[in-house]
Amino acid sequence: MRRRGAPKIRPQGGNTVALRSRPTIRQRRLAAELQRLREAAGVSREDVVQQFDWHSTKMYRIENARSGVTSADMLHLLDMYKVSDDRQRAALLQLARNAREKSWWTKHQDIFPGSYLELEAEATAIRSFEAMFVPGLLQTESYARALMRGSLVTRDIDRRVSARMERQKLLVRAGERPRLWAIIDESTLTRPVGGPAIMRAQIDHLIEAQELENITLQVVRTSVGAHPGMCGAFVLMDFPSPEFFAPLVYLESAISSLYLEDEEQIAQYTLMFDHLRAIALGPDESVRYLETIRSNLFSE
Repeated sequence: MRRRGAPKIRPQGGNTVALRSRPTIRQRRLAAELQRLREAAGVSREDVVQQFDWHSTKMYRIENARSGVTSADMLHLLDMYKVSDDRQRAALLQLARNAREKSWWTKHQDIFPGSYLELEAEATAIRSFEAMFVPGLLQTESYARALMRGSLVTRDIDRRVSARMERQKLLVRAGERPRLWAIIDESTLTRPVGGPAIMRAQIDHLIEAQELENITLQVVRTSVGAHPGMCGAFVLMDFPSPEFFAPLVYLESAISSLYLEDEEQIAQYTLMFDHLRAIALGPDESVRYLETIRSNLFSE
């Protein structure tokens, strides 16, 4: 278990490499893949340095995500590693270009110092359980603002809300979108955050979000009694290259965050999520229940 910061990567062979300078997920994916290709080709770092007359530390920095890779250097490496598949070469060249780009969340690093935003943006699947409030990816602007004020957040509220709205664009972006499966405790939906008008709009937003093919929403009724989610909220994330970036669990409290990567821990939270999914209302039933809450508790 580790607090704050990005997960470690697992290169081929299962060894774990700690990264002190917090490179981006893309940089680490590229570094891990280049190391794997070099080792598969039976080439040492010294061989590469001598072949291209590079500084002795350049390969170390590249394979530890401390330095970027130009397109020209990438082509040299792919040739030396005998990577001949055109699609694989094109994908790696694109990854190298993407790894050099700054993403939208970099401007918010002073208020979001951890790596969660980047991890979320790179995930292919996000499974979350929330017991106290609507998941950030599904919050309306007014709900998010009311929630922050109620949580005694006093600084940079406008920027924090803006960043939260920016996060949500990944659910409707062009190309590949992550699969979001959100399970919400009933008490979250009956708690009048910001008042009836804000809650009406928030519930309407959840109903509309459910119409997207990459979003599934379920509600756990209070009547089910005790359940695994009573231990607290959690988020499970899966990534495009599980051989390098294993699934992880993210836990958050008011003052810290925690990433779990141990396989047994992942399995335990996966089991918890599956149990919650089984006892919750189905997606269609959940929508009907949201409509009932809107009519009975937050009607105009």
